[in-house]
Amino acid sequence: MLFALLCTDKPNSVDLRMSVRPDHLKHLESLGTALKAAGPFTTDEGSPTGSLVIIEAAGRAAAKAIADADPYAKAGLFASVEIKPWKWLIKNPEAK
Repeated sequence: MLFALLCTDKPNSVDLRMSVRPDHLKHLESLGTALKAAGPFTTDEGSPTGSLVIIEAAGRAAAKAIADADPYAKAGLFASVEIKPWKWLIKNPEAK
């Protein structure tokens, strides 16, 4: 099952985001094929304001465990994290 992790950064947290980014990227890499897509939300000027992470997980509890293990979450970067089941219908390279 696919889940979208919609993560919103706390205000004025770009420095924290950038300092934790290398560990965050290692975490994403460690997910292997469970990671389907990821990237930051930004302002119109390109400054990061949050993250979108699409993962495959057995259920909501497993998706939450992945979200909670993210170094960004552990560092307190996020003001909120929404976990939503998601169906990849268009341009899914794994669709049969």
